[in-house]
Amino acid sequence: MNIIDLHCDALMKLADAKGALSFSNAPELETNKARLQQGNVKTQCFAIFLEPDIPSDQKFQAALEQVHYFYQEVLGKNPDMVHIKEWADFDALKIGQIGAMLTLEGVDAIGNDLMKLETLYRLGVRSVGLTWNNANLAADGAGEPRGAGLTLFGKEIVQLNNRNQVLTDVSHLCEKAFWDVMEIAEFPIASHSNAKALCNHPRNLTDEQAKAMFDKGGLIHVVYNPPFINESDKATIHDLIKHIDHFCSLGGVKQIGLGSDFDGISQFVMGLENAGKSQTLINELLKYYSEEEVRGFASQNFLDHRPGLQRKG
Repeated sequence: MNIIDLHCDALMKLADAKGALSFSNAPELETNKARLQQGNVKTQCFAIFLEPDIPSDQKFQAALEQVHYFYQEVLGKNPDMVHIKEWADFDALKIGQIGAMLTLEGVDAIGNDLMKLETLYRLGVRSVGLTWNNANLAADGAGEPRGAGLTLFGKEIVQLNNRNQVLTDVSHLCEKAFWDVMEIAEFPIASHSNAKALCNHPRNLTDEQAKAMFDKGGLIHVVYNPPFINESDKATIHDLIKHIDHFCSLGGVKQIGLGSDFDGISQFVMGLENAGKSQTLINELLKYYSEEEVRGFASQNFLDHRPGLQRKG
């Protein structure tokens, strides 16, 4: 069953290695091409993520370096990896091809310059999260004790996303900023978040937040990181499925997807340690849900709710 995975951090590893890792088969990459093929991941989203300690005047250059490795190592050396630049490109993928889409995890790289964000759009970024866990010029992240909402600049970014039919990712926002986004975002998504009702972690979403996402036609993609599943360093696939089940109970059966966070996590769900094992999750889901529902979780829900189509709330 084809999978669309909304989040991984392979570009950070590729950039840190400065060309020494092969995207094709490097064992250090949980989302290398061989593992994507093995797990039948039909499209992988690649996040541009910058460590907070990078000096502010070097962040845009660091972001461009990750984009460089996306073009050189992911696409350039693997003709069967196809760049997803437009929402219709998902429909054009052929058998044997894997889609690759750029996302931005935190807008620290652009400073206060929207032209830099426009540049990243042109390079292929189709989903933008305003923050990582820290605060920046756009908003406060989930780890910022102040917990403030969007700044005027942050609202400008969401409005620019709307005009460009780019997703606005809420996964790392503090709760106040989340609600500010929901007031104005036309294309909200949570690329890698779980249910706070089951795991009281700042990165997870409350039931009220989840319902708001579903009411607005947004999707929530569950994340495979054990601390976000059961607040420990160990979790089972069944533990992860409980989060899917909970979101279904809130009315989201057609608005749930997958966002592994591979290459950005240090603990793993047992039996789901890399992209190559993705079908293990699918097989477990088929024990509890219909084939149509599981196909939705794996990819179809995202395809049905992507920008450019009539939204199905």
